[in-house]
Amino acid sequence: MHARTAQAWALRPATPDDLEAMVELRAVVMRPDLVRLGRYDEDRVRRRMRDSYLPEHTSVIAVDGRFAGCVTLRPRDGDRWLESFFLAPELQGAGIGSAVLRGLLARTDAEGVTVRLDVLQGSAARRLYERHGFVLEREDPVDVFMVRRPVPTA
Repeated sequence: MHARTAQAWALRPATPDDLEAMVELRAVVMRPDLVRLGRYDEDRVRRRMRDSYLPEHTSVIAVDGRFAGCVTLRPRDGDRWLESFFLAPELQGAGIGSAVLRGLLARTDAEGVTVRLDVLQGSAARRLYERHGFVLEREDPVDVFMVRRPVPTA
């Protein structure tokens, strides 16, 4: 629970039944950045989520018991890729995303695992990731690739 939101949040394993809610949330959350970059496509924004959905590595963010977002932590080449991290727009900025990210990073730190992600150029999400120790690895005109090495646990 975060003091500013006074809403209880929890992570639960995703199921195939969660996919359509995630697809629609992705379309809503990504639209402003994709439009700004001239890359918004109503069908592609949804298809990419459907094509890459890995329920076994995905968690649903529930706030007050209701679907509020999702996050995937996919293993790849010994690292974890943070993907499909979306939170309902009305809940953004209230500390829930930071709390979810802190919990995931505590887990990867305990495992000694590097976390990688990519975020759209100009996305406000980049500041969230930088606050949690992610640094620029490389970028192109559309994407910014970031990495966070594990922080040793005491």
